[in-house]
Amino acid sequence: MQEHEKTILTLIAIGGLIGMSRLLVSNEPLSWRMIVGRTILGSATSTIAGIVLIQFPDLSPIALVAIACALGILGSTFIEEYLKKNANKWGG
Repeated sequence: MQEHEKTILTLIAIGGLIGMSRLLVSNEPLSWRMIVGRTILGSATSTIAGIVLIQFPDLSPIALVAIACALGILGSTFIEEYLKKNANKWGG
C-alpha cells in the first residue's frame, strides 16, 4: 500500500471514530442509523484534511491528524446542525 493510501485510510478511521464517540457521549438513543450516519459524516469531513497536503506536502503526520480531528468534529457538527435546520424546507 502506498503512503497516500495509508494517509487517506488513517483520516477515514479517525473521522469514523470521532463520529462514533460523539454519538456515545450524547443523550440521543443509539440506533444503527445514527451510528452509521455519524461514522460516515465524521469520516467524510476528516478526509478534507488531506487538502492541506496540497499546500504543505511536507506536513508532519501529527499535524495532519490534528487538522483531521478538528475538521471531523467541527465539520460534522456544522453539517448536522445545518441539515436539521433545513430538513423541513426540502421535505415539503
